[in-house]
Amino acid sequence: MTAGQVVDTPTASEFLGQVLELTSREELAGIAEEVAAKAAAMREIAGTDPAAMDVGALRALLGWVFCARRHVDKVLAVVDAGELARGIADLVDGTDRLAVRFDRFTDLVGGCPEVAADLPAELLHFLDPARYWLWSRWMWDPDTETGSLRLVTMDEVDLDGDTRGEVYLRVGRALAFVSETGHAAGFTSFAHRGSGQDVLYAEAFSTDVFLAAVYGVYMQTVLRMRLTQEFTNLVPPLPQLTRRLLGVHRPATSRHPADRKA
Repeated sequence: MTAGQVVDTPTASEFLGQVLELTSREELAGIAEEVAAKAAAMREIAGTDPAAMDVGALRALLGWVFCARRHVDKVLAVVDAGELARGIADLVDGTDRLAVRFDRFTDLVGGCPEVAADLPAELLHFLDPARYWLWSRWMWDPDTETGSLRLVTMDEVDLDGDTRGEVYLRVGRALAFVSETGHAAGFTSFAHRGSGQDVLYAEAFSTDVFLAAVYGVYMQTVLRMRLTQEFTNLVPPLPQLTRRLLGVHRPATSRHPADRKA
């Protein structure tokens, strides 16, 4: 399939217009840089040998992951720390097929269903963003067949698979087309601040930011249709919501790893 057959470019561009009514390209660029900083922090924690991480390092690493930060104790209660560290190393750099490694790690943390669906892809993407892509349920939920990726791709694009690992591969193929088409059409290209390698690195996360913002617009629209204005006013502004989805939102009272003193 060509990129035009995978990506619904007019719809994606329309979503970008709605996003830019609620925020700016500069704000989106800033979020991409924050996500890049998150990835750098996670890679520093994992080090060159993730299998050697101790409990403290695992807690710090999981503290960066949106789906896991509130469930760290449960994860470490159902999975031995050493086994978890070795599982992360195998997930990122194992010799088996990616889908097999993905499913194996999903099974490893299956005793904590709150994180099992999203944690493998979060770890893959942020520990090695040059090789792996993000997949969260807000991007594509195979159970409900909803998410921002479905909103900007053609209906004929098949995102299903026999296992979660196979779904991850299909999501990755679709994301590659979204990234390529978005760069050409301008809906994943933001005016990044600064210069040099930091900017180039942040651009790697622009597709994540675009899709998170699309989901934020979708969520706000659905809530306005279903709830009273009193409740819809409780929904965070789009930049804040986008940051929450990508795990980089830090309120003033945050205990986020980035805010802890060494």
